[in-house]
Amino acid sequence: MSVNQVIAELQKKTAGIKEADITFFAPPVIAGFGNTNGFTVDLQDLRNGSLKELSAVSTQVQQDLMKRPEIQFAASYFRTDYPQYRVDVDAAKAQRSGITVKSILDVMQAYYGGMYISNFSRFGKLYRVYVQAGSKYRGSKNSLQNIYVKNKNGQMAPISSFVDLKRIYGPHSISRFNLYNAVEMNGAAAPGYSSGDALKAIKQVFKNKVSKNYSYAFAGLTRQENQSRGTELYIFGLCLTFVFFLLSALYESYIVPLAVILPLPVGLAGSFGFANLFGVTNNVYLQIAAIVLMGLLAKNAILIVEFALQRRRKQGMDIVTAAIKGSTARLRPILMTSFAFIAGLLPLAFATGVNSNANNSIGIGTAGGMFIGTIVGLFVVPILFVIFQNIQEAISGPPEKAQDET
Repeated sequence: MSVNQVIAELQKKTAGIKEADITFFAPPVIAGFGNTNGFTVDLQDLRNGSLKELSAVSTQVQQDLMKRPEIQFAASYFRTDYPQYRVDVDAAKAQRSGITVKSILDVMQAYYGGMYISNFSRFGKLYRVYVQAGSKYRGSKNSLQNIYVKNKNGQMAPISSFVDLKRIYGPHSISRFNLYNAVEMNGAAAPGYSSGDALKAIKQVFKNKVSKNYSYAFAGLTRQENQSRGTELYIFGLCLTFVFFLLSALYESYIVPLAVILPLPVGLAGSFGFANLFGVTNNVYLQIAAIVLMGLLAKNAILIVEFALQRRRKQGMDIVTAAIKGSTARLRPILMTSFAFIAGLLPLAFATGVNSNANNSIGIGTAGGMFIGTIVGLFVVPILFVIFQNIQEAISGPPEKAQDET
């Protein structure tokens, strides 16, 4: 079972539990970028209003996101109704007794919350030392009667004489993002939708459903993904540009390289077509596979064009015959290497277990594009060579027959 299937099964098993909100997250793809795999977005209160209003808006945003088909779930741990105790310290009384407010709070921190004290080395390892009262000595309000604080004269005084606890309800913690009060929401894209689809849905919800008094900002890996959206088009463009200029130098022509460049989109279409057929989303692994595929398909086309040019220049064949002879000479090597490469990708295409999504994306995308690009290229590249070689010779004239070196 995949991680998403395990999470879906766990959600079904815990759906009947009404006493708690239970959410399951996959670990982040890159350690250190967020706490979960999926999206992370911060709801920001631009006017710094009340926390109750911020909580209500956060709940409404989560409900609106859950209504979108692109979103599998959206959740937040921000609540304003956590049971708490407010600590009121009688500073004047503490000062008269020779006790500082800091010492009182430090003692409470050590007994109830724990405090780091020191380190010690043993058995070649370094150990950290923390102090904290046992659970039965800090589990109730009456435990204050048994905690003492030392005054400046070295005498012990009960801390309950200076501290009063009041039962209140409030947020567990308050976070800020871009200097605004913020609520962090985590979620994941629904099966069949990419993370890019989820980001578009989030932007539409905030644009159409949320007041202008509130804004949003992506965090963690989601922030990096949002900032890098659209850069793949520039990468593809740079790849094609470098290939074109390298081939122009090889063939000493700006026209003949088009016979190699133009068939590449067919292979890329085959890659994304196979990915769509097998339910693979357009992720970064599929885009990496597409870049690799461009080089592999260009290699096959370069060999056909190169052999055709040799027969045209050295043997003086006409352009059509040279194209046929060149493609015939490279037919078996191209088929052998291409299908051997596709066979080697099958384990990746049908991989299961850890990192299977990345392996499937690379395997299916590259194998599918290689299959379509190879079959189509064997017929299209010779035709394009005939067209562009005729154009080249119409401009610069027919090549002189090369003399054999003696």
